[in-house]
Amino acid sequence: MALLEVKDLDVHYGAIQALRGVSLTVDKGQIVTLVGSNGAGKTTTLRALSGLVAPSRGSIKLEGKEIAGMSPESIVRLGMAHSPEGRGVFPQLTVRDNLEIGGYIRNDKLDDDIERAFVRFPRLKERSSQMAGTLSGGEQQMLALVRALMCRPKLLLLDEPSLGLAPQIVQQIFKIIAELNKEGMTILLVEQNALMALRCAHVGYVLETGAVRTSGDAKQLAETDEVKKAYLGIG
Repeated sequence: MALLEVKDLDVHYGAIQALRGVSLTVDKGQIVTLVGSNGAGKTTTLRALSGLVAPSRGSIKLEGKEIAGMSPESIVRLGMAHSPEGRGVFPQLTVRDNLEIGGYIRNDKLDDDIERAFVRFPRLKERSSQMAGTLSGGEQQMLALVRALMCRPKLLLLDEPSLGLAPQIVQQIFKIIAELNKEGMTILLVEQNALMALRCAHVGYVLETGAVRTSGDAKQLAETDEVKKAYLGIG
């Protein structure tokens, strides 16, 4: 059984249809990426999965349980965490406070998880008592990613983790994504850098005007002439 199974998903914003019959599958232990141009429906897909927008049609199953139409909090409790586009850190709270908020559904203490995060992200440890709004863009992205991990999700949704970051920081973010996956984390990744995303992922879905245009092995997709020309600016 797939960890996540999405079938025939439609989403409307008023009279505008943003998603048209999107179907995708994420198996446990995979990195699956959604690529496509701006406005293709990538972010809307993640927002529908995590309950931030309500689908007008279709099925979303997490470990076989239907979650379409559930509240975001209920979906988090079932094991899905969403690191949103734009990072969404709480700027007037400290780094540590942001991390503690990330684990709000847990009844145990977060100290061990926070310390492990600080080992992986020493910059965050150095700034643990600093207001999140004063961090650099790269540091805020690291914080948003780690905050999503605090609830110990089964599935991590990452929306544009490299957006607006320097190339060196982008390389670091993708290295961390690969490390998390090697440790067992299943990841659904939306990313503007299509080439890096496809090279990092196991499976890729190409979205165009709210629908899945093509899908398959991510590394093979990265080598097709159609994807190179349309989404990678090659050819």
